Amino acid sequence: MNDIKKNKWVGIILFLWFCSFLPVKAESEKIDVQDIVFSHIQDSYAWHITEWNGKEIEIPLPIIVKSKEQGWDFFLSHHLHHGNSYHNYYIAADGKYAGKLVEKNSHGEEVRPIDLSLTKNVCGLFFACGALLFIVLRTAHWYEKHPNQVPKGFIGVVETTVSYIQDNVIKASIGEKYYSSYSSYLLTVFFFILINNLFGIIPIFPGGANVTGNIAITLVLAACTFIAINLFAPKAYWKEIFWPNTPIYLKLPIPIMPFVEFVGIFTKPIALMIRLFANIMAGHSIILALTCLVFITASMGIIISTGMTLVSVIFCVFMNCMELLVACLQAYIFTMLSASFIGQSKSQH
Repeated sequence: MNDIKKNKWVGIILFLWFCSFLPVKAESEKIDVQDIVFSHIQDSYAWHITEWNGKEIEIPLPIIVKSKEQGWDFFLSHHLHHGNSYHNYYIAADGKYAGKLVEKNSHGEEVRPIDLSLTKNVCGLFFACGALLFIVLRTAHWYEKHPNQVPKGFIGVVETTVSYIQDNVIKASIGEKYYSSYSSYLLTVFFFILINNLFGIIPIFPGGANVTGNIAITLVLAACTFIAINLFAPKAYWKEIFWPNTPIYLKLPIPIMPFVEFVGIFTKPIALMIRLFANIMAGHSIILALTCLVFITASMGIIISTGMTLVSVIFCVFMNCMELLVACLQAYIFTMLSASFIGQSKSQH
């Protein structure tokens, strides 16, 4: 009896070992992980929902362009599916304009028109702004109706967050004298980044847009902080830039320290821009790459494919939890550093 059981388990192990060398498909297509990852984190002219029976289900978005030869044109992006051309416009498959809307001019050259299209990231930006307005207006409306009550639930969370950021970040970094002038901007930046980060984690519509993982968005946010730092800075700030309190030989005859301080004016917002962009884009890329493990190992046999699928699912769940933490952390860090840089510009010493 024991021999029968032993032989049974040996047979099962040998069968599974043999199956691990059997491909799932006789002819498996090669998976281009780089193309999958970058196609999901890059901007697009349509909002992809899912794929059903080999057919892509997506929301077409408005294309608004102005050509030097044709003038203004308006149409929906579904006319450009699968490399189709519409009104002489098409999406470039490769080259320096890859993924962008282009046209052929009268000389047969591929050129870019003035493109004001509502892309996926632009629509995601509108959704986030709408959510931010809803949160602010709903909170303000509740306080108008209940001026003497302590908020609970959602309103209580919003009040706690606002109080913490204002008291422990903005006021602590800028100081009692100036913090109120910058509170509105810094609180808006915090909630704007937080909402966009959270929307980016959601894999289904209206989430999934990689807004804060787009360097153009982080550039604008960093530029706003740059203006807040330098436009309203006192004379003492500029004196420290062009004539810092250092030994004279570091300022004359070669202005070493003034040059370093002047470069620092630009490196601070650049650091803000790169930090937010790189962290959000890296998180999305890692999750997509881990998801691709399922398809890469699909042709390596049942055991390997099943094992790597479980590994992929576990790591994807872990990375999504990490992304939730990073979404909150990056909004906090951007706000804290912006407040710190503004506070340094207000310092008299």
